[in-house]
Amino acid sequence: MTERIDAHVHLWNRATDPQDWIDPMTMAAIARDFGTHDLREMLRATGMDRAIVVQASNSLGESVRLAASDPAVVAGLVCWVDLTGDVAAQLATIGEGARVPIVGVRHLAHIDPDPEWLLRRDVGRGLKQLEAHGSTFDFVVRDWQLGQAARVAGEHPGLRFVLDHLGGPYAEGADRPVWEAGIHGLAAHPNTVAKLSGLSSGFRPGAWSAEAFEPVVATALEAFGPGRLLYGSDWPLAELGGGAALWREAVDALLAGLSDSEREDVLGGVAAEVYSLA
Repeated sequence: MTERIDAHVHLWNRATDPQDWIDPMTMAAIARDFGTHDLREMLRATGMDRAIVVQASNSLGESVRLAASDPAVVAGLVCWVDLTGDVAAQLATIGEGARVPIVGVRHLAHIDPDPEWLLRRDVGRGLKQLEAHGSTFDFVVRDWQLGQAARVAGEHPGLRFVLDHLGGPYAEGADRPVWEAGIHGLAAHPNTVAKLSGLSSGFRPGAWSAEAFEPVVATALEAFGPGRLLYGSDWPLAELGGGAALWREAVDALLAGLSDSEREDVLGGVAAEVYSLA
């Protein structure tokens, strides 16, 4: 049986990595530290085996600390490096004390001060270094940036790109027709895949249902197909929407029309292939 991989989780210790974006009033459910012992419990509750930990801050120090995570529960790390600098040297720094594979890089492009950060020439040079390193790049973008992401994917056909959270179709101010066109435009590039993650995190508990998410998941399935989709809980942010277990149940319902092998692909097979997991 294929190892079941949750392709998108976060870990943080606020003493070393403060996570200032967490509002203790509106995000009380995640206003604490989350370690591998918490992750182990979440994986058990959702029927998953291991997870891909994804950076939460554009911080090299955070990535170094996350790389020392327990490989029994962490299958790999999507880290942060400054793509405008020496990418190989930074990856080497992260890898020095690593206990888990460094499987990809991510930058919080959706909140970068430069709205066209993805299109910068120096970023493009960094992406070429990633390709030479055999790594991947996670897009964290919004609907209005999907066109930029598609352009970048086309300019780097030898680099694998992973779209986080389906491009935020429920983010504040998202335009559904723009999102749909963007999803199809990005999926037209064969070096792209997408995560079924982060949809419930923006809603209060009880304010969402699997049925409500069916149109966007149907669009993702139409654009990418099950062979290019990865399940991710977006834990612990999933706690904001009622918990990772509820999201996992919703995903099961949303994928009910797939074959057993197709569901296994979404729940681990694609992640293992994309992130080159042993």
